[in-house]
Amino acid sequence: MRHVLPLLLPVMLGAMSPTTDRTPEQRQFDFWIGDWEVHDAKGQRLGRNRVVALLGGAVLQEHWQGSQGGSGTSLNSYLPARKAWRQCWVDAKGGSLDLLGGLEGASMVLRGTTEGPRGRVLERITWTPLPDGRVRQLWEQSPDGGATWTVSFDGYYSRAKA
Repeated sequence: MRHVLPLLLPVMLGAMSPTTDRTPEQRQFDFWIGDWEVHDAKGQRLGRNRVVALLGGAVLQEHWQGSQGGSGTSLNSYLPARKAWRQCWVDAKGGSLDLLGGLEGASMVLRGTTEGPRGRVLERITWTPLPDGRVRQLWEQSPDGGATWTVSFDGYYSRAKA
């Protein structure tokens, strides 16, 4: 809960004074908005994701439903004071991630840390819009301070058909 409250406060304040004009920075993650079918590189279905804009587009909310039953949600917003994007992710099993970052080239790259059984783990998630309209989400983890990285999730988002 302590990870969620700092993100919810700006959302609640924003609800009291809605934003109608978004800055270019607040639009940087708009490529992720939509209903998506998610597959791995071999075409195996990983799940479905719905990303919606809230509060005049100032906040994006993700709704993930994995094909193996896992589910979770995230809130994403641009923090002008930090000149960074923040994501707060929670899942049905009690897991959470608090990530911070921004655009690097055409990709949105958010980073954070978690505590694993062997200590601190660096987390890095990269969303890259592809020329064919898909979005690739690559989640990597490093238990050794960034010397080596292991892929935790590599999904290709395709627009869901109505």
